[in-house]
Amino acid sequence: MRRKNSRAERLPDRMSRAGRRRPRWKRACGEEGSALVEFALMLSVLMTFIFGLIEVSMALFMHQVIAEEAREGTRYAIVRGATCQTPAGASCTTTVAAVESYVASTGWPTIGGGHLAVNASFPGGLASNCAAGSQNQGCPVQVTVTYGFPLSIPMIPKSTLTMSSNSVMYIVQ
Repeated sequence: MRRKNSRAERLPDRMSRAGRRRPRWKRACGEEGSALVEFALMLSVLMTFIFGLIEVSMALFMHQVIAEEAREGTRYAIVRGATCQTPAGASCTTTVAAVESYVASTGWPTIGGGHLAVNASFPGGLASNCAAGSQNQGCPVQVTVTYGFPLSIPMIPKSTLTMSSNSVMYIVQ
């Protein structure tokens, strides 16, 4: 008399009744490889998102850097107005070129290898002694810093994000 649940009847589907494995080509009819394909597809999307997030973070950092550079330029210019003198009595007034050179040489990092452009001016103000180009006390000085940030996100065409920051302060001496 034979038992109903013999060992041969309990074997998994991939094994033959004689105890041998089925050939690989017969086993590959299922969904064993679909998880690997799905993982590869999702990994590429996930990595694009992560690298995009890193690029956007660096762009925001660079925007803060150029805002700080513009403020530094105006601070440099407001203390070097027409009435500025050193303790020895020599004049310490500044020029547009000197302000632009100072801002360009502050040493702030430029991430991504973009191009930094500085434009300083003394636009003149409402006061009677503030004609355009005047460096008298109470006249404005304006520094504009522009930076072209190269965006390089995987699977997205490369482009340049142009950022600009403007700072205006009034000459104090």
